[in-house]
Parts: sequence; structure tokens; C-alpha cells
Amino acid sequence: MTDATPLVLESVKLTYPDGGHRLTALDEVSLTVAAGELVAVAGPSGSGKSSLLAVAATLLRPDSGRVVVGGRDTGPLGERERTRLRRERIGIVFQQANLLASLTAVEQLLAVEHLRGGSVREGRRRAEELLESVGLGAAQRRRRPHELSGGERQRVNIARALYGGPSVLLVDEPTSALDRERGERVMELLGSVTRRHGTATVLVTHDRELLGRADRVLTMTDGRLARSAA
Repeated sequence: MTDATPLVLESVKLTYPDGGHRLTALDEVSLTVAAGELVAVAGPSGSGKSSLLAVAATLLRPDSGRVVVGGRDTGPLGERERTRLRRERIGIVFQQANLLASLTAVEQLLAVEHLRGGSVREGRRRAEELLESVGLGAAQRRRRPHELSGGERQRVNIARALYGGPSVLLVDEPTSALDRERGERVMELLGSVTRRHGTATVLVTHDRELLGRADRVLTMTDGRLARSAA
């Protein structure tokens, strides 16, 4: 990891075509997230939260402004360089775990190692350690997705995002498919993971009742970001 701030967004503007006009998804958004910090972004559907994550993940290029990951300005990078940066620096926890039905929990992580071109044999130890660190025992690590609860599948999802040792962790509505108790456990886990791995974590959610674990809570409204009054 670099000593530079893991994630910086500076005056980011993002628009989408909408008929004969353009719809503003992000309106001069600035955000700095330090290593070991969990920042939650709350707001209703359509407020720009998903666009914020997509830009931070370098999946979308903003119309203007800068996205800096680990001290590196991503604007001038070509698609191949951006893909490499995502693989090395950014972990993404999707709303749905999207686990491969035929693979065990351990094998889900080993599939990432295979895509990275590394040694699956050497990666097994890291996969086991990460799954253990998110609270999955030896028996659970050998189970396939349909044999795991929703909360357990989300834990596999988090471990998979951490597999490459990212400096930035982006989390999209991680509790939307969980009941309150399991949702609180996942939020507690994300706080713990952020501190233990020193990631700069940005979590977006519409559920304000699960924000107590965040170091900062920001509100997204009509593409603008502001510190929450709550």
C-alpha cells in the first residue's frame, strides 16, 4: 500500500443523456477517505449513491473533476490501466453476492486468484484466513451458496472483495437482503474489517438505522454530498 490518501474525489461532476437533455447524477462532489476510515453515504434511491460508487471504482469516467486512488490520478489512465488499478487497489462488495452456484466459499475466492493469474495452491491459505476473519468456520467454508444463509453469503462477498489486498473498499447496500439482526452484524463486520485491513471504505445505503458503525455519515441528495445532521 502507498502512504498517499487511498481515495480522493475532487469536484466530480457526472451526467447522463436523458432525451434531449443531460441528467446530473453527481454535482461537484468532493470526498476524501483515509485509511482505516468507514464513511457511510445515505440517501434515497436515485440520489446519486450508485453513481458515486461507480465513479470511485473507476467504472465510470466523470465529466469533470478528479478521482485519485492511492495518490494516482485516474483521469489520464487508459482502460487497461484502470482495470489493473481496480484489480490491485479497489475491492467492491456488491448489493447481491453473485456467488457462483457450483463453488464452495473457499473456491469463490480462489476463482479471483485464477483470474489474477496467480497460483491457486498458494492462494488457498489466504482464502482460508480471510474467510475465517469474517467469521466463517471450517464447515461453512466448504459449503456452496445454497447451503449458506444470506448473512453468510454476504460475508463471503466481503472476503472476496478483500482478497486482492485493496486499499479502497466500496460497498453497495450490503444489508438490503438481510433482516435487522443480520444487517447489524454485517455492519459491525465492515467496521472491524476496515480497521483491521486499513481500507478506505465507502458504504452506500438507504437505511439510516444501520449507520452507527460508521466514522462519518454523509447524505446524498440530488447528486450533492453533505455531512449528515443526524
